[in-house]
Amino acid sequence: MTAQILDGIATAAAIKSELKTRVADLRARGVVPGLGTLLVGADPGSVSYVTGKHRDAAEVDIHSVQVDLPATASREDILAAVADLNSAPEVTGYIVQLPLPKGVDEREVLEAIDPDKDADGLHPTNLGRLVMGVDGEITSPLPCTPAGIVELLVRAGVEIPGKHVTIVGRGLTVGRPLGLLLTRKGVDATVTLTHSRTPDIAAEVARADIVVAAVGVPHLIKAEWIKPGAAVLDVGVTRVGTTETGKAKLAGDVDPAVAEVAGWLSPNPGGVGPMTRALLVKNVVDTAARRGA
Repeated sequence: MTAQILDGIATAAAIKSELKTRVADLRARGVVPGLGTLLVGADPGSVSYVTGKHRDAAEVDIHSVQVDLPATASREDILAAVADLNSAPEVTGYIVQLPLPKGVDEREVLEAIDPDKDADGLHPTNLGRLVMGVDGEITSPLPCTPAGIVELLVRAGVEIPGKHVTIVGRGLTVGRPLGLLLTRKGVDATVTLTHSRTPDIAAEVARADIVVAAVGVPHLIKAEWIKPGAAVLDVGVTRVGTTETGKAKLAGDVDPAVAEVAGWLSPNPGGVGPMTRALLVKNVVDTAARRGA
């Protein structure tokens, strides 16, 4: 068996095409979505990610506002920039790019974001709304990576209702909120959330119809752990060694041999990552649509 590829690049492109049509419809009604970013410092990875976000915004014809502060910015400067984005009418959703410089209280900064403009969907208020909305419609931004995972599975035709999903990793950005999304009415999966204290992760993975690996341990998930035909999503990324050009190599959580056992497999890179970016833009458009309703 050779796994079908869960192509996040192609799926994200389709989502952005749909969003472009929605943006045109919203503009015709006088509703203009706008993305904002706040970057503190010049971390190369952060700069690259923020640049990609503004490129995504341009692809769907929404304007964007980029706020850059030096790494020496004070707490007051950063919180003032957050307050400005909260009040900016042209910004319907924004992100504070992490990590923030050493010594800055990330929790304080993130909690200062207007929950309704939280493009990442990870503000404590929005996570609380997600918990409360398990049995009903959710009308607040969803966590981007978990929402992207569900969307990737659905659009690939992978059946979720009634299936057993094992999530490896209980992090705030993927594992915990993904469990909530998958158990919502209408999605209806049964979820096992594993972590470093789980006695036998391999056994939990082996009984899963869908496996999501999000721990950042290179090639942790082995082919012999996988139920034949299962869908496997590789989310974790680790930099390991360097290439001949001196650049760091990236390794996912899933051993490449899994492709010979699984029914579906998301590549890494090119799987969940593009979906995260597309769903972030969707949050910005959705927020604008709710405000313009």
